[in-house]
Formats: sequence, C-alpha cells, structure tokens
Amino acid sequence: MNAELLIMFTLDCDRAYLYAHPERKLTSDELQRYDEALARRGTGVPAQYITGHQEFWGLDLIVSPAVLIPRPETEHVVETVLGLVLGDGSSQSQDQDQDQDQKPRTGVSAPHIVDVGTGSGAIALALANELPSAEIQATDISAGALEVARANAARHEFTSRITFHQTDLLSGLPHGEFDFVVSNPPYVSELEEDSVQLEVRKFEPRNAVFAGPNGLEVIERLIPQARRALKPGGWLVFEISGTIADRVRPLLSGWWEVAITNDLQGIARVAAARKPTRGR
Repeated sequence: MNAELLIMFTLDCDRAYLYAHPERKLTSDELQRYDEALARRGTGVPAQYITGHQEFWGLDLIVSPAVLIPRPETEHVVETVLGLVLGDGSSQSQDQDQDQDQKPRTGVSAPHIVDVGTGSGAIALALANELPSAEIQATDISAGALEVARANAARHEFTSRITFHQTDLLSGLPHGEFDFVVSNPPYVSELEEDSVQLEVRKFEPRNAVFAGPNGLEVIERLIPQARRALKPGGWLVFEISGTIADRVRPLLSGWWEVAITNDLQGIARVAAARKPTRGR
C-alpha cells in the first residue's frame, strides 16, 4: 500500500488511473522522484507526510508533520456524533449507564458543534460534510496545526462553515452554547512509549499522541470544560483506547447515558456521555 501511494504521488494520479494503465513506464525524472520518496520512507517517514495527503471519511486531506495523521479508527467518532444528531440511537452500546429520569434522546436539526484539538480538521470537516446545517467551531493549541486545518477547510469549501480558534482545549469559548463537544485527544501514556510504532513516536507531533504519565491528563481537563461548554442535554464524544477505557468511566460520573463503543477489532474506541438536563 505504501508503494502504491508513493507511485501515485510520483505520477500525480489517482488509483483508478494507476490500475487502468499498468503498462505505464516511469520517465527518468519520475523514477528519480520515486526513488527519493522510497528513500525517505525507508528512514521511517510516514508515507502520508511524503505525499502530503491522507483520506478521511472520503475526503482528501492535506497533512504535514504539524498534525497527527487521521486514522480510520477516528471515523467511529464521526459515526457516533451522526447517530446522535439524527436520533437513530446508533451510539448505543451494551456498555452504558442511563439515568432513569432522563428524557428520551431526540435529533438536533442544526447542532452547534466544537471539535477540540482539531489537528488536520478531519473530524470537523467530516461533520461539516455530513451536516449542512451544523454550526461548527474547532480549536487547537498549535498554530501549525490550525494552518493545515484551515487549508483543508478552504480546499473543501468549508471556510464559511467552520470557525477556528487557537486555544488550549475549550479555553475562552462560551459556556452552555454547544450541542456537541467532540475530540480525538492525546490519550497515550508516556510510560507506553516503547509500545508505540517507531514512526509515530519519531515523526508525528508528540503533544498530539502522548498525554502524560498516565494517559488521562488531557481527558481529565477536557471533561469538566466540556460540561461547562455544553447545553443541558448536550453530548461529549471523544476517542479513547482500550488501555484507558476502564479509567475513563469514573471520570464521567454524574453524566447521563455513558457509553463506550468498540471499533471493528473489538477495542474500546469512543466514549460518549450526555450532560444532565438538570443541575450543573
């Protein structure tokens, strides 16, 4: 797959062209470019950073070493949010808690959404693509990441649909105004560094991968900030891993409809919880 991506990059073509022209021979300049790309890949540089692109939710996104490379697992976050917006209950899992006095879930016609730690803008753009009436904001502490996210928004003509903020998590954003707070926060413990792929820990932005010694440092700050930012009955949806799932649940004590959803490999991947409609 890496070789295919690199040859597509070399020829500046899509996969359909590549398959339709198996007899295509590289020119000397193309061969040199391909060899240079292979050499970089051989040092561990992710293919996506070499080509400058990664697909997410059917969208071609620009990526650079300033942002985490979007991964298919994160699409489960988008799926969960869409299920809640449409009110079809698709976020429900067998691993959840519910308040007996809560009101039934209903769809939101024009949700106000904030994507926290947007990186390349992957989640925000996917939701903008699927929810034309949504009002979307996105935050990141990194100016370099926001530059990439804004470029992606411009490429897909979502500049007028997504407002970007350079800030730490939800700092400075209004309280009680959002229907959804969504995020793919850093959740890997620094103590697990040796178990992380070499190319991830060597080339991807460290502050987008590692949260701190226990892996929960960012999530522990995100949850109370999200509770303040959400409207009563609003939803917090964020990506997790199987290694922290059991420790995330207690942090959501006092929330309604706490649910942990697994990915296609059966690994805990998304946590969702609803802010109570009464109390603080």
